Amino acid sequence: MQIVHTAAELRDALAGQADTAFVPTMGNLHAGHMSLVELAKQHGQPVVASIFVNPLQFGAGEDFERYPRTLAADCDRLAAAGCDLVFAPDVAEMYPVPQTFAVQPPESLANDLCGAFRPGHFSGVATVVLKLFNLVQPRIAVFGKKDFQQLLVIRELVRQFNLPIDIVAGDTLREADGLAMSSRNQYLGTSERLQAAQLQRELAAIVAAVQAGEHDEEALCANAARHLKMAGWRVDYIALRDAATLQAPSLGSERRVVLGAAWLGATRLIDNIEFAHPAASR
Repeated sequence: MQIVHTAAELRDALAGQADTAFVPTMGNLHAGHMSLVELAKQHGQPVVASIFVNPLQFGAGEDFERYPRTLAADCDRLAAAGCDLVFAPDVAEMYPVPQTFAVQPPESLANDLCGAFRPGHFSGVATVVLKLFNLVQPRIAVFGKKDFQQLLVIRELVRQFNLPIDIVAGDTLREADGLAMSSRNQYLGTSERLQAAQLQRELAAIVAAVQAGEHDEEALCANAARHLKMAGWRVDYIALRDAATLQAPSLGSERRVVLGAAWLGATRLIDNIEFAHPAASR
């Protein structure tokens, strides 16, 4: 596996490649990331992974400085998974001049849900992803469904900029108790880790109730938020949306998604469950 750190090295390594599969990451890799690499291998070759902690998507007071950086271990895992090339630039390489140009996603995606609590986050995500797409020139790119809102932002980015890239979504991998795998899970203390899967259980309970015929979705989300708060969580949101648009679902919405973001101590966890709505299939 080749490891490069500059745009020039990356372009030299990928010269003439027309079937590249790309997995962008911020590093500190876990089994969920490896599943995305495996998925990428099914769709293109060579498989390229990037490792870059992007300052543009972190707000004031967020965890940019303490976000785990484990490049050597990450490269070992990627090599074992069959990745062909790792692009691991530093901030100066990605932003050699102040990034005064930025991609601004539509407000309906950028300022809702996580965007309402992390102003500018999705602009930072979209800007760095567009830069990475320009550098790697992939035919396909793989993103995880755990960051569901991010996935929709990237799909819309590709659509509106007419990029010749297929976006492939990888399913969320979970720990044995249901907790979605995340690099930030290591921030959790021992007792917090035992409690962390409650978020997934509350979302699953909403899905079960909707599929059983419950129509008051707003009340279901409010009840889930109340349960989390009673257990000591600080809830940003619990919401049920159309899975294709992230807008409020209509009666004809075939695919829906219930999403949640909440703080357990100093750790912000996000999760979601996508599901078919029973009424839409009748």
